Amino acid sequence: MIIPADETNLLQAATIHSISWKESHRAFCTPDFIELHTPDRQRDYLKGKMSRGTKIYLLITDEKPIGIVSVTNSLIEDLYVLPDWQNMGYGTKLLQYAIGQCADTPALWILENNTRAEKLYRRMGFKKTGKKNPITDGLDEIEYAL
Repeated sequence: MIIPADETNLLQAATIHSISWKESHRAFCTPDFIELHTPDRQRDYLKGKMSRGTKIYLLITDEKPIGIVSVTNSLIEDLYVLPDWQNMGYGTKLLQYAIGQCADTPALWILENNTRAEKLYRRMGFKKTGKKNPITDGLDEIEYAL
């Protein structure tokens, strides 16, 4: 089941974001930077996005929140599934739901070294648009669109 995030479940969404973000970024971010991404910090991040019109959704299975995704108009972001629940189709389910929430052509950005995410997005029909954002020296964020 996928439900909208609100004040009553925002800390749960933020906890998923925190745990999953740390795991996915551990290989290329410093330990100090990783540890900044606490559930409280991510709650503030998600709350700020919601105040600017972003819709955040929680994936719940067995009555436990296990994944999140956000949609701003047609921009899909913050697609995270708890590590113990990955590779079971939940990321695909969240992405399909997010695509359905888009106002226009769905688009997203991923770090160029995130091969697992790229595999999912390509399988779902997303293609590189040619747009890049430099994140650090030697690491870019790449735009994909459906």
